[in-house]
Amino acid sequence: MKVSIGQDSHRFDGENAPGNCLLGGVLFEGVPPFLANSDGDVVLHAVTNAVSGITCRNILGPVADEMCRAGIRDSRAYLAEALKDLREFGYQICHLSVTIEGKRPKIGPKVDEMRRSLAGLLGIAENSVGITATTGEGLTDFGRGLGVSVFCILTVE
Repeated sequence: MKVSIGQDSHRFDGENAPGNCLLGGVLFEGVPPFLANSDGDVVLHAVTNAVSGITCRNILGPVADEMCRAGIRDSRAYLAEALKDLREFGYQICHLSVTIEGKRPKIGPKVDEMRRSLAGLLGIAENSVGITATTGEGLTDFGRGLGVSVFCILTVE
């Protein structure tokens, strides 16, 4: 059994930027997209980093940069690349716990949809995905609404 921590954060791309925010593969309309080379899905980036913590092959960085240059900006593709390595090592995901810090968007109304999305992407049961959210009492730029920070813990066996 192994456990890994993943983290990522992105600033919003201005109030008037076209598009919408993606978190965990779920669209949050009316919230600006993230400033990023990709779609900026910080939840999927944190999970990808957690997988990389198990496999010791960093996907976000040179691999994702190369994918971006090839026109692949969907964070689900980066996660899929990381999961190939995980399967190659013979690991099975047991549980994912995600915590999101940000003033916006409001996560509560879409927690179930995000859990379904993540479970589907990871090939695990919905009840093996936990999601919590906080504003952090506005103590950070995330809590003040300038972006979103995500930490997750991934357990595999």
